[in-house]
Amino acid sequence: MTVTPADVSLRDLLADIETLVRCESPSSDHRAVARSADAVTALGRRLLGAEPDRIVIDGVTHLRWRSGGKPRVLLLGHHDTVWPEGSLETHPYSVRDGVLRGPGCFDMKAGVVMALHAAAATGNPAGLSILITGDEEIGSPSSRRLIEEEARGCDAVFVLEASADGGALKCRRKGVSLYRIDVDGRAAHAGLEPEKGVNAGVEMAHQVLALAALSDPERGTTVVPTALSAGTTANTVPARAGVAVDVRVWDHAEQARVDRAVRELRPVLAGSRILVSGGVNRPPLQAEASSALFGLATSLARELGLGELTAAAVGGASDGNFTAGLGVPTLDGLGAVGGGAHADHEHVVVAELPRRTALLAALIEAVLAR
Repeated sequence: MTVTPADVSLRDLLADIETLVRCESPSSDHRAVARSADAVTALGRRLLGAEPDRIVIDGVTHLRWRSGGKPRVLLLGHHDTVWPEGSLETHPYSVRDGVLRGPGCFDMKAGVVMALHAAAATGNPAGLSILITGDEEIGSPSSRRLIEEEARGCDAVFVLEASADGGALKCRRKGVSLYRIDVDGRAAHAGLEPEKGVNAGVEMAHQVLALAALSDPERGTTVVPTALSAGTTANTVPARAGVAVDVRVWDHAEQARVDRAVRELRPVLAGSRILVSGGVNRPPLQAEASSALFGLATSLARELGLGELTAAAVGGASDGNFTAGLGVPTLDGLGAVGGGAHADHEHVVVAELPRRTALLAALIEAVLAR
């Protein structure tokens, strides 16, 4: 039976999203993430009639529902957010004039609720797996292997991250590499004998310029030095400096080029030393990974009377990058329609919630019917 938007209870969706938004879950607070997992578990228990596997890795709580049989379709999402505890006081949950607001509502508490409701609407069929992780916002350090193990061999992964502008599905994402560059120098009194020091701050200035020069605007490659620190006191030659580096690329060749260049950095000042840590975090999600599923979604949206879907290429990455990197067909951005992820104006368009949930249900049914 085809699930239509009219079959999806908006009232229930809103009530469940409110429950999750009011349960704050900053990635860095493992206790808060565990409480959020309790809330998600309760929703899944009610909607699916089943307990999830509760998987705790390095203190982080992840949840997985398997409905039986070898997983063929994976619904992938996360319940952690970037918002610190107490954000509800400054960004309270609300629904006014067709817009839902609250910390983490768009990225991606609404998507978690939509996944569970879509699974319930389809009868939680055999071959369906739902994985809700607890550390996506910090790069999925504990959940990557779990995600890849669950996705391997699936016919489709549907990622419940929020949509791009205007509700576009995310059919292409940049890959991400994250580095930490540390410089060791030698301290000295800045007034009495600066010549006896090796200024790690000056060395870092050379390295920051070299890193920024690795960007290639024509290829869409960005290499951005971000958090930077050096020195201890105002009258001491800095003995140590460090910088974080954020790299975004559209293709594997660029990711490899930048990685080689970062690891080949050499000091300019005699006596200084460079230490490089980090590396590739997520491979690019390339268009060929999503093209067939986007075509299917477009066809189903027409049948459901949802209008024409659009596709977007975005600089941000998600756990869908991991699954696409395995060669598993992956369609991202199937979650909430709205905007303002990580920002004060984060919001969800209420009217789109049942529409997108029905589309997800139709995708589940279509792939499992093959």
